[in-house]
Amino acid sequence: MVKRENTAESQDSGESVSGPRPLEVLREARAQFAELTGLAVESVTSFEQTEDGWSLEVEVLELARVPDTMSLMASYRVELDPRGQLTGYRRVHRYERGRADARRTGGH
Repeated sequence: MVKRENTAESQDSGESVSGPRPLEVLREARAQFAELTGLAVESVTSFEQTEDGWSLEVEVLELARVPDTMSLMASYRVELDPRGQLTGYRRVHRYERGRADARRTGGH
């Protein structure tokens, strides 16, 4: 359980003394990533607090094709500072939407 101080400043900003709440970090990360890349986040597949801030992996549609199962998807690792500001991102995987991700299913 996380103890949050109830100050006027933390209530106004939506942040606790220790920083933003995880849901706020996710929302802000998605918005910042979309603004920087022009890619809309379809899903967040991992999310964790680290010593340096926050780290998440997001799935995006990189190239729409017909049929949709042939569209190109990508996974990006997104890093944020303790306040939830995006500090970097990198593509870690690219694949067709209709194909199983062998890297995660244990296939070859």
